[in-house]
Amino acid sequence: MDNKPELKTGLGSFPRSFWIANVMELFERGAYYGLNALLAIYLSEKVANGGLGFTEDMVGLLQSFVYAMTYVIPILGGALADRYGYRRMLMLAFALLSAGYFMSGQVSGYGAIFATLLVMATGSGLFKPIISGTIARTTHEKNSGFGFGVYYWMINLGALIAPLVAGYIRDTLSWSWVFTVSSIYCALMLLPTIFFYKDPPKPKSSKNFGEVLSGALTVLSDARFMLLIFVYSCFWILYFQNFGSVLWYLRDFIDPAPVNDFFARFGLRFTLGPEHVTVINAGTIVVLQIVVNMVVKNFKPLPTMVGGILIGSLGFLCLASSQHAWIFILGIAIFSIGEMTCHPKYYSYIGLVAPQEKKATYMGYAFLYGVIGSLVGSNIGGEMYHSILAPLVGQTGVSGTLRNFWLVFAVLGVVTMSGLIVYNRLFGEDSIATRARARRVMFFIYGLLIFLSAGIVVFIYSTKGAVPPKTWIQATIMLLIGIGGLYTLAKNPAEKNMEAV
Repeated sequence: MDNKPELKTGLGSFPRSFWIANVMELFERGAYYGLNALLAIYLSEKVANGGLGFTEDMVGLLQSFVYAMTYVIPILGGALADRYGYRRMLMLAFALLSAGYFMSGQVSGYGAIFATLLVMATGSGLFKPIISGTIARTTHEKNSGFGFGVYYWMINLGALIAPLVAGYIRDTLSWSWVFTVSSIYCALMLLPTIFFYKDPPKPKSSKNFGEVLSGALTVLSDARFMLLIFVYSCFWILYFQNFGSVLWYLRDFIDPAPVNDFFARFGLRFTLGPEHVTVINAGTIVVLQIVVNMVVKNFKPLPTMVGGILIGSLGFLCLASSQHAWIFILGIAIFSIGEMTCHPKYYSYIGLVAPQEKKATYMGYAFLYGVIGSLVGSNIGGEMYHSILAPLVGQTGVSGTLRNFWLVFAVLGVVTMSGLIVYNRLFGEDSIATRARARRVMFFIYGLLIFLSAGIVVFIYSTKGAVPPKTWIQATIMLLIGIGGLYTLAKNPAEKNMEAV
């Protein structure tokens, strides 16, 4: 006879630490999205208008590092939390977040704000695994689905409300107060951390730093896995345009009058602004996520991912088709539907392609799509906007160029779809043959990055007579990824002699 107590479900089944963690998530995500909904505009806005006056390519480079850091730091953040305690690391995370946000609003130099935003990103990266770990350890098999549903709703609720608050603060006070309010959100969360939060039960065994690095090397040296990451990252190049080129496009080329006039008919004062891009994205997810989940729950992962990316590409096709404000909003909403359709199934697909004995380890590194997506997406978006669209601001007869700009991203979405289909056919099954095949492909990709890093420097020098610091940084990133990739391939003794298969 089974004498185990029946596990409870519903709202009353969660301990206090679960709810405290979700409140922290709401405020931290509110601080993050409230600022980042406007950050690209602030950094590139003219000094006379209260901005810092950086060019779009400079902003893209900065954002690529900041966003990538928020994906990289959690690798060590989880190990630090297991070793020193969740509560201690939460205090450090909120201290870094609060200081980073506040200082970023007080400085104006490119290097200074780069450094202060990296402080913020470090705090955000430390925070992520602590909260997701708390949710995991304060739920059980009966209520974990509901518990993580609450967690994801908190993320999107913060992304829905905070940008509206940030836009109001910018209009009524100043840009620096946008940063200060985000700082206050995080500083306030120190209070429940100190007085109410208690560490959840620790796992029976937690990894030290050596084990974390060993696990990372195991995953990074798996050519099949890394090839999937590279392919899927192409979709996230599209996603990260929502924090850069899409915002500049709304500012420079979209007339908000049709939307503003619509709300005015109902006596509402509303001005469509850059902050509403994040609001539309989060609002679409909050309203439709449950419906989308119900529709696709019985579909296989790969077809669902391909369908989601197709929908997301159609969103960018809307941006290419018209400069009308309502079409712009429709494009952002359609992309959001594609995102919420595709992304949950991505984790299911990781579970299918990962080696059976290492599924948990591989799931822990599934987030690497964000590192590549942000590094490339923010960079390429800033470079393209600065070179192609920024010179056209205020001119007429530029609709063709605007269309072609967004068609590039729509086509990239189609390429990603095709890449996933080819990947599933040639590399989806875990075997000696597919591992060897993937290894050859990744060897070529890493080698190409090394070649391109040198080629970019030579090309820029030959055309301009000098190589700016920005180009050196971009070339160095490519070089490091290429060399690091080849190193990880060489460190996998079980597969390094498979090329002959």
